[in-house]
Formats: sequence, structure tokens, C-alpha cells
Amino acid sequence: MRLNTLKPNQGSTSSSKRPGRGIGSTIGKTGGRGHKGQKSRAGGYHKVGFEGGQMPLQRRLPKVGFSSRVSRITAEIRLHELANLDVETIDIGALKSARLINKNIQRVKIILSGKIEKKLNTKGLMVTKGAKNAIESAGGKVED
Repeated sequence: MRLNTLKPNQGSTSSSKRPGRGIGSTIGKTGGRGHKGQKSRAGGYHKVGFEGGQMPLQRRLPKVGFSSRVSRITAEIRLHELANLDVETIDIGALKSARLINKNIQRVKIILSGKIEKKLNTKGLMVTKGAKNAIESAGGKVED
């Protein structure tokens, strides 16, 4: 096989239409462009989003980002980070005193990441299914 012998599969390509070859060809006279207007002319085009001079949608909308207010007071703690704490019951206060979370945090979720062999009791923290199973299998307890 050589590059100069490559061809597309049979029937996968069709020859392009030649407009302007008589009225009977269905694309004669105006060549399928209709009558008048910018699109009928040679070189007539407009950029994407152009609305005929009206202020385009992408410029009408304000440039405003989004930052969730809930994310400012919510934190995630990995399971293996809790193994280093020397506290029997782990709650938000214990995490703040251990400096694992910021002082502004009001909601904490424990996620499964790493292993834990230590017996832990959590209180007032959200826990994922996997983390809950890991804590309980290590002999710990999860309280809401």
C-alpha cells in the first residue's frame, strides 16, 4: 500500500454539485442561494453569534461567575487524617482544635481515603457510605 494509491471506500463520498448549469438542474440561476441578501452574494458571511447588528446574546449577558456559599462553610476530611487524632469522640470542635479544618467551617464530611485500624467515634459529622463501613469495621461508631 502506498500513499498515492489510497482512496475512500466505494460510495462514502459523492461528487459536489455544480450550481448554475441551467434552470432544469434545480440549482441553476441563483444556485440554491435564494434571492438577494448577504448570504446570496459572493463573500457574504457574518461571524458566529452575529444577530444582524442587535447586541449578541453573549454580550448581553453579564460576566458573573459562581461560588457556592455552602462551600465556604463545608469541608471534607479524609479517613486517614482522623487516625492521627488523640481524641475519643471526633466532632467539629475536635477537628478545629487539631487544625484540620478552618474556624469558619460549620459542616464536615468524612470521605473514604486510606485505611484506618483505630477505633473512632464520630458525632455530628456527615460520613460517606464507604467511610462509615470502614469506621464500623474498625470497631468505631458513627452518630448523627
